[in-house]
Amino acid sequence: MQLLPELNAFLEANPDVNQFDVILVDLNGILRGKRLDRNAITKLYKSGILMPRSTFASDIEGDTTDGTGLGIRTGDIDCPCLPVANSLKIVPWAHEPSAQVLAYMVDEDGEALRYTSHGVLQNVIDKFKELKLKPIIAPELEFFLLDRQRDEDGRPLPPISPVTGARDKNTQVYGIAELDDYAAFLRDVKAAAVAQNIPADTAIAEYAPGQFEINLHHSDDLIQACNHAIELKRLIKAVALQHDFDATFMPKPFADLSGNGFHMHISLYDEAGNNVFANGEDLGNDTLRHAIGGLSATMEEGMLLAAPGANSYRRFSPECYTPLHPSWGFNNRTVAMRIPAGPDAAKRVECRVAGADANPYIYLASLLSGIYLGITQQLEPGPVTQVNAYKEFEPTLPLTWDAAIQSFEEAKLLPQVLGSEFCHVFLQIKLAERQKFHEFITMQEYDWYLRHA
Repeated sequence: MQLLPELNAFLEANPDVNQFDVILVDLNGILRGKRLDRNAITKLYKSGILMPRSTFASDIEGDTTDGTGLGIRTGDIDCPCLPVANSLKIVPWAHEPSAQVLAYMVDEDGEALRYTSHGVLQNVIDKFKELKLKPIIAPELEFFLLDRQRDEDGRPLPPISPVTGARDKNTQVYGIAELDDYAAFLRDVKAAAVAQNIPADTAIAEYAPGQFEINLHHSDDLIQACNHAIELKRLIKAVALQHDFDATFMPKPFADLSGNGFHMHISLYDEAGNNVFANGEDLGNDTLRHAIGGLSATMEEGMLLAAPGANSYRRFSPECYTPLHPSWGFNNRTVAMRIPAGPDAAKRVECRVAGADANPYIYLASLLSGIYLGITQQLEPGPVTQVNAYKEFEPTLPLTWDAAIQSFEEAKLLPQVLGSEFCHVFLQIKLAERQKFHEFITMQEYDWYLRHA
């Protein structure tokens, strides 16, 4: 009921909107929900609408994972869903006047369920409130534009430049000409972001043809920042279709090109508004060192949360700016935890492991869990890296899906903060997905073994 004025103001300002998408973000970061008409949307704001609890047992294909205990074994019960504040927005790319609103699933006390995307992050945020500390984050997301046509084997192709008419083949990181070629697309992304009040700013051409990165402003409203990341992904895909492209956040769509990453900048402030990482030195103070120590200590356990799918692990290779070891350093892009150069008041750590397929709520929750444990237990990181981390360290992170699943299954630190209920549900989904994945026989296997075995 407390958000009803927000709805009433929206309805008054948008009398032509008759279609509302109510969106839940499942544990894979996939958008699920219901489409309501104007007469039905008020119910969401007055009392909530019901959705199956098994929504959060969905695997990547949308099938319910029975091992979670959220599906048919326990009756596949419905739970109420409530609107997320400030997420009711126009959908500017829709063919008819439409709106969208994010929602979260709650228990009988109206609290977000701890094993849901919103719930697990809120649980970690509450830990920092106890420390009287406020995290501030800034997400960066990479994606590819693709030709809507596939090659003869069904594989994706880089886009055809709207300016030259030729298929993109060159890698021009930070290239201005590449931004010019796709200026119309980027302009419409910006316009849609403004219409949806998504604070996206910097766009850069990345390390592969048709690859871009868009950054979100730093924010101390962590739930809202993750909402914006989810909304931005939907927006980019929709605007790409309007320009006759596909957009993908798949971590590694091309074997011979760089992958799509998801970097997260994190700083911490006290109640007086002081950056508690800053002390005038490049490497920051003890608090920052302990935060990085916690990130390092939990990185192996949390790899599955940063790289949740089979394709995620194709990103990781030497010299590709994808960390292979929990290294850290100042102004060094070869490390997993980078302290960027800049003013002391903006002292922060950039976490560089995740792929763009990571659920932002869950990935952020895992990072903050590491920082929380590092600060409260005064954990120490390894030696600071001043050179190429790929040359200095042997890989120690789990670099296959199987290894990451095992590391998460055996985790001791992260469940202390994320909660055993969330860890159980997430693990069961990934175990089920792995089983499905290994049941497929690839064309490569037929090519290699059908005749010669």
